[in-house]
Amino acid sequence: MLTDLGLAILHHVVVFSIFAVYAVRVAFVRPGLDGEGTARLAKFDAAYGGLAMLALVVGFARVFLGLKGWDYYGGYWVFWAKVASFVLVGLFSIKPTLRFQKWRKANQPVSSSQIALVRPWLRAEGAALLAILVFAAMMARGVGY
Repeated sequence: MLTDLGLAILHHVVVFSIFAVYAVRVAFVRPGLDGEGTARLAKFDAAYGGLAMLALVVGFARVFLGLKGWDYYGGYWVFWAKVASFVLVGLFSIKPTLRFQKWRKANQPVSSSQIALVRPWLRAEGAALLAILVFAAMMARGVGY
């Protein structure tokens, strides 16, 4: 039971951290972003990716080592919808990450047109993150099981 509790706490801390770093990334991507800002943005983006991998590891540890186990989650469509939303977040983050790396290497102010190319991808990430929260709330209440 303590393993389950510890994994749940760690999972929540990691997921809340993902949302915090996502918000920082969104705040950085605005007109006026300069070379110094792109270097900081790239660091936050790397943290975002690392946290996402940690969330995946801890989440699946909860599935296999937690109290409910694979028998509960394996056939639960809401769990798979949550996993699919997580995959979408990852896919939507590829384009911004590649742009952030390009901007960091250029070490120049970023044009408004370049900012405008990235912002829709960040909004899509946000929508998929919101879907994860919805599915998590559904899972916590056994909705759809």
